[in-house]
Amino acid sequence: MFTSLLQPIQNYRLIGTATSVSQADPHQLVMLLFDGAIAAILQARHALATGDTETRLATVSRAMRIIDEGLKASVETRGDAELAANLRALYEHMVSRLFIANLHHSDVPLAEVARLLGELRTAWSEIAPRADGHADFHA
Repeated sequence: MFTSLLQPIQNYRLIGTATSVSQADPHQLVMLLFDGAIAAILQARHALATGDTETRLATVSRAMRIIDEGLKASVETRGDAELAANLRALYEHMVSRLFIANLHHSDVPLAEVARLLGELRTAWSEIAPRADGHADFHA
């Protein structure tokens, strides 16, 4: 019974996600990546706490892919090369910490990566481009 109810809900989520992505500008796409990675880690932490190994493995893997194939891949090499290299290294650190979390069934690395992603998301949201195309820096 629950499976038949979950299918329409999952389809609705997929449509909502596809709509969000298709209507997003590059800055918003990065925000969606942050949101997706953070949500996956929160799900993984819950799965770890409840002993749901299958969900933990799947959600940690999802977070790793979002960070590696989405966030790290979106770092532009134009501008400050040192900043780009440091950001890529931070993303690599996060992926390795998530690997450790899965390997050792540990919440500590999950919490660390969730905190780091949250801080980066906050910083990213503070440099949102305005309608006139300039960055909107909040003091």
